[in-house]
Amino acid sequence: MKLGLSLGYSRAHLDIPVALVQRAEALGYDSVWTAEAYGSDAVTPLAFLAAHTSRIKLGTGIMQLAARTPANAAMCAGTVDALAGGGRFIAGLGVSGPQIVEGWYGEPWGKPYYRMRDYVAIMRKIFRREEPVSHAGREISLPYTGEGAMGIGKPLKSILHMNPDIPIYLATSNEATVKLTAEIADGWLPLGFMPGSMAEYQPWLEEGFKRAGNGKSLKNFAIHASVHVEVCDDVAAGLAKLKPEVALYVGGMGHRKKNFHNDLMVRHGFGDAAARIQELYLAGRKDEAIAAVPDEWVDMKSLVGPAARILQRYRPWEDSGADSLSVRSRQPEAVELMAKAARLN
Repeated sequence: MKLGLSLGYSRAHLDIPVALVQRAEALGYDSVWTAEAYGSDAVTPLAFLAAHTSRIKLGTGIMQLAARTPANAAMCAGTVDALAGGGRFIAGLGVSGPQIVEGWYGEPWGKPYYRMRDYVAIMRKIFRREEPVSHAGREISLPYTGEGAMGIGKPLKSILHMNPDIPIYLATSNEATVKLTAEIADGWLPLGFMPGSMAEYQPWLEEGFKRAGNGKSLKNFAIHASVHVEVCDDVAAGLAKLKPEVALYVGGMGHRKKNFHNDLMVRHGFGDAAARIQELYLAGRKDEAIAAVPDEWVDMKSLVGPAARILQRYRPWEDSGADSLSVRSRQPEAVELMAKAARLN
């Protein structure tokens, strides 16, 4: 099992834990991941980290599609990969949600399935530089010929000779988009993946591989899961520390009728709790929403407690079907312990 270190996005003040990333690299971690919501972006911190590291891969988990055109996303990926010496950037992409897409970026929600398909196709064309880029898609076309166009757009080829094989991972969770991920992407950033999840997802992945029609399989496709890690003596207290984020995402990160995190909780048998958390959170009763998060739900998705408990509970993650696991923690002891659990050199 490869390990990654997930830094997420910045809160009110930007804080990039360079020393922690360098320690993870020294321990044998394979990758470090940054994110974006509606504050700090996912790409710039990786450029900064590229200058302070030498080997560790640099992944976006995720770049939001609405934040950039596919050409700009390819430019960002190609630029940072070149700065880092080549072969280090992983372009993780995701659609975010309609509240952010339309409320923050001012873009239409549209048809995310087809937008992802067009986006990936355009990025690959840019990376490979086989010819000037044109694309006639259902959601995105190059050159642009829609409303307001002058009609003189010209297909272009990247001036920068980029790494043609920059891997593209997609963050998806429902049946249609997981199948699409297996068909067109190099890897998958599964939302809410945990031990036991592959029983649900593998048929979808296999269908996507079949659609690709190029011999693709789990053997040459990356599944990069993530897990909160909290080293502590008191398990209940450790789980409580993780509940505010669960309440935020399940209760408030999305519309009442369009919340992927809430849907995931429902799919795993916690429908009553998901509904209650959302009801309380949207009513402004955030403390009560946090208290309504079940310990069992947090524990299923996390590694919390003393070192011995974490080492024991790590084994199912190692056998989960994922080949890489991001450690979502800034605890130095968590980074050290997970390296021990994964038996990194």
